[in-house]
Amino acid sequence: MTTSPVSSVANLETPLKFAYWVPNVSGGLVVSTIEQRTSWDFEYNKKLARIAENSGFEYALTQTRYAASYGADKQHEATSFSLALLGATERLNIISAVHPGMWHPGVLAKFIITADHISGGRAAVNIVSGWLKDEFINFGLEWLEHDERYVRTEEFINALRGLWTQQNYSQSGKYYNIKDFTLNPAPVEVPGRAHPEIFFGGNSTAAQAAAGRTADWYFSNGKDLEGFKENIAGVRAAAATVNRVPKFGLNGFVISRGTEAEAKETLREIVAKAHRPAVEGFAAAVKEAGQSTKDGKGMWADSTFEDLIQYNDGFKTGLIGTPEQIAERIVEFKKIGVNLMLTAYLHFQEEVEAFGREVLPIVRELEADLARANGTELNTALLPATNFEGAAL
Repeated sequence: MTTSPVSSVANLETPLKFAYWVPNVSGGLVVSTIEQRTSWDFEYNKKLARIAENSGFEYALTQTRYAASYGADKQHEATSFSLALLGATERLNIISAVHPGMWHPGVLAKFIITADHISGGRAAVNIVSGWLKDEFINFGLEWLEHDERYVRTEEFINALRGLWTQQNYSQSGKYYNIKDFTLNPAPVEVPGRAHPEIFFGGNSTAAQAAAGRTADWYFSNGKDLEGFKENIAGVRAAAATVNRVPKFGLNGFVISRGTEAEAKETLREIVAKAHRPAVEGFAAAVKEAGQSTKDGKGMWADSTFEDLIQYNDGFKTGLIGTPEQIAERIVEFKKIGVNLMLTAYLHFQEEVEAFGREVLPIVRELEADLARANGTELNTALLPATNFEGAAL
């Protein structure tokens, strides 16, 4: 395969981190009638979380949605579901996706502090500005146009960080005004972590700028190598203006099979069995996202019908093939600056475990080889523990 040169922003010493999408939504993670041995209920997800943390995963991201979307008719609320998963696990960091405009930052800050104490410092948030207009309008909430949503989001994140790290915090802005407020207790003190981690989702120019100035992690929809290089450059340029260095996460839908032909046949079947009305309805709804921006850039702005079958563009990342091919592809993304891979699957419980058994060991070998080839060593002390006997429980 063609390999990329190592970017100056790549962190070769630190092992890649891995996360999975929590399937707290009915219908699985592709809008297709293909069999998906995945359930949205809590018992399934509790077992999945334990499998994941025993298989080398360090994070899980719980999705947020209030109105039915992309063919799903049921979905659990993200923060409460995340809290339950934190209680069911020992090491896994659980990221709750939340919308500014649905929450006041002070209320969310307090909730996450409590979740952080319950879990021993494993609570995190993913701030997504929101693209589904009907959710806001039908709730009677203010709907903001695209770039203005990111103005509010930036204020929201600043408020979260301020309330988590300062006493008598004050902030005066267009959307949030906070005066001399202290939250006690503070978040749990975790070595190397200033406060609960703040992830930020969005692909547009406005999203990249806001993420660079405020977020700890930037999450992107699925992208190929060149596309994600552009996202990294945009976020880092904004971060440089305020002397920040965010980390980068990328979404990818994994189809790992014994042969490349088998993996491609699974993708072909997913597409052939797409739920066309649901995908087309989703395509119409997301015009409020990237396609509505001034420069036409952002989430789903250039997505095809096939891309939208996996509603976070997961096919674009190209994690489809044998375990060896997928591991090689993942390390190519590390070379351009990716720090975390956010993954999804057709059959979550068995495929998350298989990913840990079959793909991750190859990734770790390739990471170690890459580090040595560039005059350094992979810090294996940072690798998460695995326990495949525990994963089977």
